[in-house]
Amino acid sequence: MRDFRKLEIWDLGMDIVSETYSKIKNLPDVEKFNLRTQIGRCATSIPSNIAEGCSRSSNKELNRYLEISLGSSFELETQLLICIKLRYIENENISSLLTKVNLFQKKCNAFRNKILSDY
Repeated sequence: MRDFRKLEIWDLGMDIVSETYSKIKNLPDVEKFNLRTQIGRCATSIPSNIAEGCSRSSNKELNRYLEISLGSSFELETQLLICIKLRYIENENISSLLTKVNLFQKKCNAFRNKILSDY
């Protein structure tokens, strides 16, 4: 079992959640139960799956949860790009969030590669 609170990717995931929620609160009311809800779930899934994976007994299981977390980050990125395309959010308003999501993807993938090399 690992202490997920010590992982840089978990901390970055938590930052992504905070910033995401501050950005989606201004989405149109028509998206309250669609994009807004889905975006919130994706963002929350990122650090949550890292934490759950750290509770597992093997690197193989941890890797699976890291894959899920990584997948959630790509889903989040896609939904944020949809918001830009639909003109719900200006690109300038979420460019720092998209940069954090991309950084998370790189760091998570690097951590997965390290975990994979250990078993």
